[in-house]
Amino acid sequence: MADKKAILVVCGQADIAAGPAMDKFMKKAVTLPNFDGTGLAGMAGAIEGAAVVAADEAGKIFEDDGAFVVVELGDVDGAALEAAMTTLGDAADRRTLTVLATSGGLYLSGMGMNKKAGSLDRGATAADVVATLCYVADLPVPADCMGAVLYQALKDPNMKMKEVAKLKEAIGRMEVALQRDTREPWDKHDCA
Repeated sequence: MADKKAILVVCGQADIAAGPAMDKFMKKAVTLPNFDGTGLAGMAGAIEGAAVVAADEAGKIFEDDGAFVVVELGDVDGAALEAAMTTLGDAADRRTLTVLATSGGLYLSGMGMNKKAGSLDRGATAADVVATLCYVADLPVPADCMGAVLYQALKDPNMKMKEVAKLKEAIGRMEVALQRDTREPWDKHDCA
């Protein structure tokens, strides 16, 4: 199973009605009402390893070591969106970024998102969403992506720098351990 996962739900007109799954999602979501999602599904589908599937197939993709699913719902009512979010919520875990893109706004929830940010005045485009998804979920950024990461929505804007520092530290510890294991037997003792 992939370490970090991402789910992108693309809707047209969507009724963000109350229901248990939507309430749970919205409770922890960062909202960007100034969102232009033109061409988002196509851009996201171009990310290497992206799987464009129905909501009920996302769990299978993640079980097969997939890391990113795109679910296109079109115009949906509250019941259809609630059903899709329930299914996707079951497929997600704590290391999953879930993005809901509608014609009425953009909602980001899960891994790496600052739920205390609430609603941001910053405008966002489809390219920004792709860049943010790739940044948070460690996906390869498409060569033609010209978007900016939505740092205002992140819990820790220095997330990647801290991850790199931890990796460097771990590599240093491994190098010391390898050097210790490759010494000659007589060099391992302080008897001399």
